[in-house]
Amino acid sequence: MNGAESLVHSLLKSGVTTCFSNPGTSEMHFVAALDRVPGMHCVLGLFEGVVTGAADGYARMAGKPAATLLHCGPGLGNGLANLHNARRAATPVVNIVGDQATYHRPLDPPLTADTEGWARGVSGWVRTSMDAGSVGADAAAAVQASMIAPGQIATLILPSDSSWNDGGAVAAALPRLAPPAAAPQQIEQAANVLRRGGAGVVLLLGGVALHEQGLALAHRIQAATGCRVIAQGSNARMAHGQGRLAVERVPYVVDLAVQAMAGTRQLILAGSRKPVTFFAYPGKVQSSVPVDAEVQILSRPEQDVVEALARLADALGCGPFAAPDNGGRPEVGRGPLTPGSVAAALGALMPEDAVIADESVTFGRDFLTATKGAPPHDWLNVTGGAIGGGMPMATGAAIGAPGRRVINLQADGSAMYTMQALWTQAREKLDVTTVLLSNRKYQILLGELANVGANPGRTALDMMDIGNPDINWPALAGSMGVEAARTDTVEGFADLLTHSLKQSGPFLIELLI
Repeated sequence: MNGAESLVHSLLKSGVTTCFSNPGTSEMHFVAALDRVPGMHCVLGLFEGVVTGAADGYARMAGKPAATLLHCGPGLGNGLANLHNARRAATPVVNIVGDQATYHRPLDPPLTADTEGWARGVSGWVRTSMDAGSVGADAAAAVQASMIAPGQIATLILPSDSSWNDGGAVAAALPRLAPPAAAPQQIEQAANVLRRGGAGVVLLLGGVALHEQGLALAHRIQAATGCRVIAQGSNARMAHGQGRLAVERVPYVVDLAVQAMAGTRQLILAGSRKPVTFFAYPGKVQSSVPVDAEVQILSRPEQDVVEALARLADALGCGPFAAPDNGGRPEVGRGPLTPGSVAAALGALMPEDAVIADESVTFGRDFLTATKGAPPHDWLNVTGGAIGGGMPMATGAAIGAPGRRVINLQADGSAMYTMQALWTQAREKLDVTTVLLSNRKYQILLGELANVGANPGRTALDMMDIGNPDINWPALAGSMGVEAARTDTVEGFADLLTHSLKQSGPFLIELLI
């Protein structure tokens, strides 16, 4: 057995059954091993940013890591932006990067790079397998490391001779390390704050606290104490829709965030961090939380936040409460496409158990509120601010949650970063509906010009314009095997969305907004 074969066997024994890949010469023995060792679902991406973003979306829905396969340091470099998003989402990823043979690397051939150094910026664990005999054990260690709470990227660098040399040994799966529990004083301090009550107490949720079980516990605590429950601005996965506690998120825009957090006197962090603004702005605050607010930590991100919420509910004597009623489903409107009309149509038509992969950026900031009465579904955000995560995330989520329709709410500017994901969706016949919000500009940057106090002229404004020439999204999608159409009315959107939900496979709807 060579090292590459031991790698595949060991990954499978550790429960890693999906590999998103864009391989090169250094990885050919790994690719060949995939033919000889059955059981690994191999998914080809035409750009490494698709590979890494798909691994992120897959793990968010599957609850376990996928492997990536990237070609040397430059391939890793191409995938770094969506590894950054995955790191910010605390997503477990086993990131496998090929490299020069150990004896060839000192000669400094063209693809030689500081692969380890580049990997450390996004990884919680990095290791290079220096010989075939260590590859299997290193793979098992990488899987275990990726699952350390709350989840992280484990990068395994694989020199090509470690793959092709004989002497590989299959490693058994290592035990998953349980997350630490919150300390008793963390529970008691939070309980004391909530017992005193008052409108100024805010429970801020993050991580798995936003999954269904965590939201149910937060609903009990809110109903018993009257505290306010909100979520971080961007989240890896949030249970949403009818029967789930509808929570607002801390807004992106700094002035709106300050308004949303005004009046907070006690902030309790549950799997979350104290909110900070995305950027520093001249003359504006760096955190939306009032400076005189006291902060209590119920559970740090690496602790078991659901268990902490359960203990907190018990400490407060919270009884069972009926599931929240978020009101009826919105109705499909008529006329032009606006944020409100698009959100209403989405809420009216999305199927139960849909997965929303949201990179709608500016146009879709209020979509979450408008869909709280829709059937139960999950909502995924691009968490790290690196644009181009939406399409790959939707691709991976469809593989990680088979049988569930994925709806990708996608801005046109960020879509151009990773549009190759459409090809993978067609090749894999994935049930993904892409709602392409086409305003032909970087709308978010127009807002940022004002936020930083810049005075743009023609040259600056041209840098925000992607409409010269216009991108023909139906033609672009069609060239990659995805059926597509465009519309500029709510009625047209409703018809196309309904059509896409009735058929299998991917579909793209360009909304001319």
